[in-house]
Amino acid sequence: MWQQGWSELRDVQDAAIPAILGGDTDVLIGAATAAGKTEAAFLPICSKLADHSGPGIQALYVGPLKALINDQFRRTEELCEALEIRTHRWHGDVAGTRKQALLRAPSGILLITPESLEAMFVLRGTQITRLFGALQYVVVDELHSFLGTERGAQLLSQLHRLEIAVKRRVPRIGLSATLGDMSLAAGQLRPDHGDRVTILESAATGQELRLQVRSYVDERPDTDTDTDMAVRGIADHLFANLRGRTNLVFANARSRVELYAAELADRSAATGVPNEFHAHHGNLAKELREDVEAMLRDPTKPTTAVCTTTLEMGIDIGAIGQVAQIGPPPSVASLRQRLGRSGRRDEPAILRAYCATVAIDAETPLLDRLQLPLVQTIASIDLLLERWCEPPEPSRLHLSTLIQQLLSLIAQHGGARPAEAYRVLCGHGSPFSAVTTAQFADLLRALGAEDVLTQTGDGTLLLGGQGEPTVNHYTFYAAFQTPEEYRLVHTGRQLGTMPIDFPLYEGLRLVFAGQRWRVVAVHEEDKVVQLAPAPGGKPPALGDSSGSVHHEVRIRMRELLEGDHVPAYIDQQSRTLLEQARREYATLELDSHPIITDGSDTLLFPWTGDRRLHTLAAVFNAAEVAAAVDGAALRLVGTSCQAAMTALAKVVDGPAPDPYELARKVESKAVEKFDSWLSEELLCDQFVSAALDCAGAIDCAGDLLETSRRR
Repeated sequence: MWQQGWSELRDVQDAAIPAILGGDTDVLIGAATAAGKTEAAFLPICSKLADHSGPGIQALYVGPLKALINDQFRRTEELCEALEIRTHRWHGDVAGTRKQALLRAPSGILLITPESLEAMFVLRGTQITRLFGALQYVVVDELHSFLGTERGAQLLSQLHRLEIAVKRRVPRIGLSATLGDMSLAAGQLRPDHGDRVTILESAATGQELRLQVRSYVDERPDTDTDTDMAVRGIADHLFANLRGRTNLVFANARSRVELYAAELADRSAATGVPNEFHAHHGNLAKELREDVEAMLRDPTKPTTAVCTTTLEMGIDIGAIGQVAQIGPPPSVASLRQRLGRSGRRDEPAILRAYCATVAIDAETPLLDRLQLPLVQTIASIDLLLERWCEPPEPSRLHLSTLIQQLLSLIAQHGGARPAEAYRVLCGHGSPFSAVTTAQFADLLRALGAEDVLTQTGDGTLLLGGQGEPTVNHYTFYAAFQTPEEYRLVHTGRQLGTMPIDFPLYEGLRLVFAGQRWRVVAVHEEDKVVQLAPAPGGKPPALGDSSGSVHHEVRIRMRELLEGDHVPAYIDQQSRTLLEQARREYATLELDSHPIITDGSDTLLFPWTGDRRLHTLAAVFNAAEVAAAVDGAALRLVGTSCQAAMTALAKVVDGPAPDPYELARKVESKAVEKFDSWLSEELLCDQFVSAALDCAGAIDCAGDLLETSRRR
């Protein structure tokens, strides 16, 4: 602290000292990006380790990204330099000699990803107790990125298995900028004991925020040009206002990142200035991403990264001048995380939000006339200003990850008895504690039928003909699916990867890494695609997906359309579009009649979150009424308004839907990495826990029916 010239600690850093130094409680620290969460954890941890140093890994830091591990390694190494506390990092890019040195003499602080920790269990299972026997703390960084995901279940299972190995509870410290309901997040940091987690949340709210929402209209939506007018307008404004500083532009989808990065590079070339705009997303080669990150950190090189969630995390990329968001943010939590990248060093945080739409005429589809992307953007910003964000989702079964952890456990110990495996993996405090003994037995039978597992005469579970090669392959360590991909190269340098199912042929023009290319050759046997610079082209589809919209966001969208408040932060075009949407909403009388005819279909407007909306669609489809989610609405295909009312009444007044019957009618339930080994019954159990909210859906149907009947 003296070396850094600090005159005082921030509130959350001050509060963390007694909580962490005590070493007997889990701690959840919530604060904005760059608010000193890392120091809040490691100042007291290092103080404790300095007084109680010894052999063995004493503090374990788990981060979601290798780049974040590298960044935090630099910070902790500097912090520990004068304390004689060794700091180590472990991931796929760390030299083998450094790993061997740690294995020979474990000590100090280890920074690692969940995948590398999994590899330790599988490859060095007999050494786990020796390596971590002295463990005093576990720090989980960017906790929000793990919550509710397969990767999060994997990490919590690993931590549970570590505690079983060392035969004691190890305090966990969760760090995050965006958690919403902190008590729910605490319950996921320490499953079954969230009420015992000490919650520390920064009260600091004094940062100045400058923001604007700008809308751009494509007056000719049916033209064949590669780029519509709205995209060109947004690119023009970004180019004019971001050059000369360091910024982040979040474009949600990787294909949109490529589109805007190429548009901005084109403008740099056309005006004869150096290009400051570069793409950054998960399909790009590591070297290209690191080049962009290095430019962001260099104060002498103005750089704007057009990115996805890859730069949401707490990687140190220096002082960010402005943050731009193109299209509605995936969630309010995500928007909060992104905005937190701007406004460091006592400067204001700046958010520029952009919406693209088409000109409205008599032929414009009904939903487009409501300007829902703009309304969702405003709703998200308003909720952000009120300091609300989405709470963690309820726990899922995560059976795919349970399979991974079961195979890892067997590899760790060379075999496992079923009862012991259930106790370790599904016992109290495990992320799989909701899995019953009957479900676990069904899982073992399913894995046996697939030759993933085999059982000896005394009941010991061993890896089977399918399980052995699965565990021995490097892809096993990740809980998520790794798709087969092409490698894109230019003059021997790898640019990145793209999905194998994208149609490629010689002469194809495409946009990648923010540049324009022509496919020179496709080598199917090696899955290598050679590229050469060329004009034109479009970004490839890169498996992009949008976030799930929360119930609270949709409620706020309805309030905006029914109200008359015009936010001060929206530009004149956005004001015009908002007023236009409100007039359309009033003309359709959606406030009193949320069931309307749209051609041969009927649209329902329950203004609820995606989970309930998809469940309601499943309920209708099970009743043989064709239904599909269409943005914020539910479309009943080929159904008249009267027939829709009748169907709604049957849903509300009839017997409650059986969620398992709904799940059985869903064809594509196997979506996670090892789901293909699950039985149909287990797939249904998992789908119900992850995707359905029958009670909420029926409540929505009842509200729709009641509102329409009042009319």
